[in-house]
Amino acid sequence: MTTTDTGLPEGPGGAAPTPSHTVGPFYGYALPFPGGEDVAPHGHPDTVTVHGYVTDGEGRPLPDALIETWGPDPDGRIPAVDGSMRRDPASGGYLGRNGVEFTGFGRIQTDADGHWYVRTLRPGARGGHAPYLSVCVFARGLLVHLFTRIYLPGDDAALAADPLLSRLDEERRATLVAAREDSGAYRFDIRLQGEGETVFLEFR
Repeated sequence: MTTTDTGLPEGPGGAAPTPSHTVGPFYGYALPFPGGEDVAPHGHPDTVTVHGYVTDGEGRPLPDALIETWGPDPDGRIPAVDGSMRRDPASGGYLGRNGVEFTGFGRIQTDADGHWYVRTLRPGARGGHAPYLSVCVFARGLLVHLFTRIYLPGDDAALAADPLLSRLDEERRATLVAAREDSGAYRFDIRLQGEGETVFLEFR
């Protein structure tokens, strides 16, 4: 068998075989948009920042995961406004949000360290549940995206009475409640598997 100058065996017809490729999908292409993490209108007093890391079963960060968040406004109302995105009239490309409407939706790509953050409005309680943000996680190796929630601390009675949290033991419940930091931000890490795996939800 002959080899090419790369050291690889030649394929049929004398051509080098096609190298293997990582299986997609690649969420960093086309889906992220400028300002996807800036959900709260500029200067709104109820703005909160939630951030964290997405890690795999061995605790390694995922630099190409995509996080989507949805949440009600501080009064618990689901936004029903037109989109807040601006486009360049010449190229049609995204320019980012207009900083006025609150749509409740954010889309964030993790950085090289697996870190993500979103600036949104503190969600209000609705439907008998403690305030929370809904989350969807897309990442390599996941054939189906994952759903979870981010509960914000502050009202212990509401958290204890929440229909979902009250069904979980203390260790599992802790994976759904963000930790308040000294800066006023909230830390919420998403562990896809293994020890400390985040509770994920199934919708039917």
